[in-house]
Amino acid sequence: MGSKLKASTPGAIAFGILKYVCLIGASIIAILPVLVCVFTAFKTNEEYQVTSPLDLPASFGYLTNFKEAWSKASMFTGFRNTAVVLVFVLILSIFFSATLAYVLNRFRFAGNGTIRNLFMFASLIPGIATQVTVYQIMYNLGLINHLYGYVIVLCGTDIISIYIFLQFFENLPVSLDESGIIDGCTYFGVFFKILFPLLKPAIVTSCVLKGVSIYNEYYMSNLYLTKDYLKTISTALYAFVGPYGSQYNYICAGVIITIIPALIIFLLCQDHIYSGMAAGAVKG
Repeated sequence: MGSKLKASTPGAIAFGILKYVCLIGASIIAILPVLVCVFTAFKTNEEYQVTSPLDLPASFGYLTNFKEAWSKASMFTGFRNTAVVLVFVLILSIFFSATLAYVLNRFRFAGNGTIRNLFMFASLIPGIATQVTVYQIMYNLGLINHLYGYVIVLCGTDIISIYIFLQFFENLPVSLDESGIIDGCTYFGVFFKILFPLLKPAIVTSCVLKGVSIYNEYYMSNLYLTKDYLKTISTALYAFVGPYGSQYNYICAGVIITIIPALIIFLLCQDHIYSGMAAGAVKG
């Protein structure tokens, strides 16, 4: 009874009202840009120029903007290149991050702590601060305007995944390794046959974080892939930006097109994504 009376005090009521006001305000801030993008994507050029961004389009059946965005921005090429980059970067990133974390966690050798500290220090350096040096290296190696060069750059900047796998290895008992060694497994066998299958939550977490960053990555793709046939989906929409103004109705239509694949993947894999992220939060 005392707790119920305490919950109905003016202070508690005011706090509850403030909490819901903040939640509603945050929801509006998150949803409003999406609504503006959707409204703009269905407006004609004339309609976009004379109406407010929050005004509804005359018809949601106007699909010319989507056709123009798909063809003029070469979005098929962008999706193809992005898919190729995603597949190779995720495979290589998961493999190298998991194997490196395995070595750093399971083996004690001189310099182990130094390597960990160097990775921690590297994660604190803004990526854009190193781009001048990285670009010179890429240019000298002839890796500019090549998808495999872009893949190498993205794999080389994956430090977060290493720490994700390190955290998971710390929760896997060493007795698993010892049992495998006693049964005749090599260190490679222990890793690939025993430990790696147990890293599914870490793999899912790393794929989600890395995949989203690659799909949205613009700066490095615009810097290292300057040819039209090498455009990724994030740089393809730049075709509608020019010195005389930007065609935002086409850009918004293209943005909606880029959201659809990510939304479909999320809906199909949401159970694995949620379980992987939850396991990562608990074990981290």
